[in-house]
Amino acid sequence: MKTQQSILTTSVITSAGLTRRRFVGFDGNACGTGVKALGVVDADTEAGGVAPANVLGLILVEAGAAIAVGAEVQSDANGKAIPKAAGVGNGIALDAAAAAGDVIRIVRGI
Repeated sequence: MKTQQSILTTSVITSAGLTRRRFVGFDGNACGTGVKALGVVDADTEAGGVAPANVLGLILVEAGAAIAVGAEVQSDANGKAIPKAAGVGNGIALDAAAAAGDVIRIVRGI
């Protein structure tokens, strides 16, 4: 079982329904492809709600593709972690993801 160690959690008012363990943008929407994330949502949250977002630390995130340990990750169109291509990095993978849907730990803020 993987655990997270959040150092900083903040609140974000959601513009749309958000899914736990996915990147959230500064605008309260799911983070877009290659966009800088505010953090990772820690609870499923309805539109207009207040979602907890883990900003710094060892954070659990859902993978959108296979990811190698140590790879820098970015957000895909659904806020899932994928290997960084041309986007902005949102953390470093501490675990490998074999496929989309796996939950891995990332390090943010180093």
